[in-house]
Amino acid sequence: MAVRSWPERLRAARKTALVQDGKRKIHYLFEDGKEMAEEYDVKTGQLVSRRWREKNTLGGSGKWQVEVGEPTSPLLGALESELIKESSSNPVFVRKDTLSSFQWRIRNLPYPKEVYSVSVEKEQRCCVIRTTNKKYYKKFSVPDLDRYQLPLDATALSFTHANNTLIITYQKPKEILAAEEQLQKELKKVKAANSGDGDCKTQ
Repeated sequence: MAVRSWPERLRAARKTALVQDGKRKIHYLFEDGKEMAEEYDVKTGQLVSRRWREKNTLGGSGKWQVEVGEPTSPLLGALESELIKESSSNPVFVRKDTLSSFQWRIRNLPYPKEVYSVSVEKEQRCCVIRTTNKKYYKKFSVPDLDRYQLPLDATALSFTHANNTLIITYQKPKEILAAEEQLQKELKKVKAANSGDGDCKTQ
């Protein structure tokens, strides 16, 4: 069987929608059993969070892995979140996209902008953050480009630094902008479970 492209997999996935707290939440169940949950701002259509979950070796549901949005889960109890909270001075790496770009924010990095360099490693299909003072180093991938099988483009990458936060921006290629626009049209057809008819609608 031919391997499906990412847009084809999205179209084939079973989708459930819910509107809550100003967000449109979409749950995808793929043919291979993987799940993806996305949240969009109802007013702007901007992606707020994306999480993934797949079956564990025993066939049960694994833990949700955050791709976009804050890493802390609102499902955690207050006590549990207190117990596992990292030091508030450690760098915190979070992806928060805009409509036109992928964006990553690393909080708690107090060094001036000239200390940082951000580059693309095309062979390894990742971006690398380095500091001249050797205080911070990180490699990260852009899963969206992998899913659409698009190359990394160094000219699309830029960064700035303000308020102890390093902000890295990667301009979305036109192929992804077009695909996201098409996806939004598809998602509008998925009726929200709580839109008034009482039935949980899937597609």
